[in-house]
Amino acid sequence: MTADLILIAYDGSDNAKRAIDYAGRFLTTSRAIVVTAWEPMVRQAARMSGLSGVMQPEWVPDDEAEDVALTDAKVTNSEGVALAEAAGLKVEGQCTECSTAIWSAIVEKADEMDVDIIVTGTRGTTGLRALLQSSVAEHVLRHSHRPVLIVPPGR
Repeated sequence: MTADLILIAYDGSDNAKRAIDYAGRFLTTSRAIVVTAWEPMVRQAARMSGLSGVMQPEWVPDDEAEDVALTDAKVTNSEGVALAEAAGLKVEGQCTECSTAIWSAIVEKADEMDVDIIVTGTRGTTGLRALLQSSVAEHVLRHSHRPVLIVPPGR
């Protein structure tokens, strides 16, 4: 069966690169979209200062300059698009702003675009570390009502 549209979550990690490779090898699709979720720097700064207990400095983003996090996301996304094209996929790229959690942005984009399947890599953590750090792939699987292909890390 051919999927009309697949969404590949891409963050530039080796595991995300591996997920693109497997999507190209195992999925037949007429169209793929590589999605890179990003969070504005002002929100990242607020979250980090809140975690550290330090008072957040007054930060007013420059409306005329592109957010550095978006600039980085575009570079990362372009890399993912190039990898997907090399894997034989007809692909386009999109950066999606994250307002709560990365996994939520991926699930919302999948719903918005009505994709047939979501492809993502995973960190592959185990033991205590896996208990302490939640996995984006795990949350996508739990909260999406679509099929999800989770590609584990290589050896």
